[in-house]
Amino acid sequence: MSDVDVRAVLLEEIGNIAPEADLAALDPKADMREALDIDSMDILNLVTAIHKRLGVNIPELDYPKLVTLAGAVAYVEAALRKAAKR
Repeated sequence: MSDVDVRAVLLEEIGNIAPEADLAALDPKADMREALDIDSMDILNLVTAIHKRLGVNIPELDYPKLVTLAGAVAYVEAALRKAAKR
């Protein structure tokens, strides 16, 4: 799965969590919590959605890596590559 595909999935799931957000204007390096006005429960819902859609397990210690869209895409893409090598 390419980074473009991962980004599309993440944006779709973020849109489900924050339907009022303008995702087209989201800076990939901005803190999503501030930019989209989402809270820790929304981040947990995103983690759950990523697991359901892509099968990626994200330990709680790694949640800070998902703060930005760019970070989340990089994290998920790396996890998928690692899983594919097994």
